[in-house]
Amino acid sequence: MGDQARYWKFGIGIAVIVGVALWGAISGFRQSKMYYVTVQELVNGRVARQHIRVGGTVEKGSITRRGGTLWFRLSQNAESIPVVYVGSGTLPDTFKDGAQAIVQGDYALDGAFRAENIQAKCASKYVAAPPGPHNANVAAASDLAKRLSSPATVPAKLSER
Repeated sequence: MGDQARYWKFGIGIAVIVGVALWGAISGFRQSKMYYVTVQELVNGRVARQHIRVGGTVEKGSITRRGGTLWFRLSQNAESIPVVYVGSGTLPDTFKDGAQAIVQGDYALDGAFRAENIQAKCASKYVAAPPGPHNANVAAASDLAKRLSSPATVPAKLSER
């Protein structure tokens, strides 16, 4: 009977561990399953005014700090909304005028968006390098490597060995 009781305790312990891990995975998935809407969709009333994410462009010259509060306007085409950042986290370095941003928070009845979190996109990481001296240097180095690796440029004494 002692061995059977030990197996039951071991089985219950494993079941509790698996249950807690599964609960953590499911609750984490629910929290991260928040899609973002555009400024136009929000302004035109196509989405319920709930805890949401909104994506748009930070209007140039709209970032102001009043006391410990940050205000700016998030726009898309001709539509824009005022955003007040009420979060306590550090703003991303890429958050500046003209940056693409996603704000997470609540859209108030007065038309202002109260953001708890700001994510700024960095489009420059994905843009091809502009033509210029750097690309010319890369092409010249590649050409030099090809010439040096061809058998015609190897001195006769080295090729006889």
